[in-house]
Amino acid sequence: MSRIRRVAVTSPQTRLAHARRRSRGRWRQPRLPAADTQRATALYAAQRRRGIPALVLMFALLLGLPGVFALFPALDTVRLLGIPLSWLLLAVFPYPAMALLARWQLRRAERIEDE
Repeated sequence: MSRIRRVAVTSPQTRLAHARRRSRGRWRQPRLPAADTQRATALYAAQRRRGIPALVLMFALLLGLPGVFALFPALDTVRLLGIPLSWLLLAVFPYPAMALLARWQLRRAERIEDE
C-alpha cells in the first residue's frame, strides 16, 4: 500500500508574500530626521486634540438615543412606512450621522496637515 503524498495548496499571493518575507532581512521601522520627528509628534498631538469633539459627538449620538427614547416613549407609537420611528432611529439614523462625523473629522485632520 503506497502513501499519498500531501500537498499544501496556497494562493499565488500567499506564496509571493512568503517569498518576499524570506528574501528580505528583518523589517525595521524607518527613522525620521529630528526635525521631521518633532513635526510628526506635534501633528499627532494636534490631530488627537481635534479628534476629541468628534469622539464626544459620536458617543453622545449613540448613548443619547436611549435617553431620547426614555424621554419620549411616544416614539414607539409613531410609525413611518409601517415601522416604529424608534426602530428607524436606532437602525438607520446613526450610520449616516457617523459617516458625516467621520468626514468632518477627516477634513479637520487634513487641514492640520496642510498648515
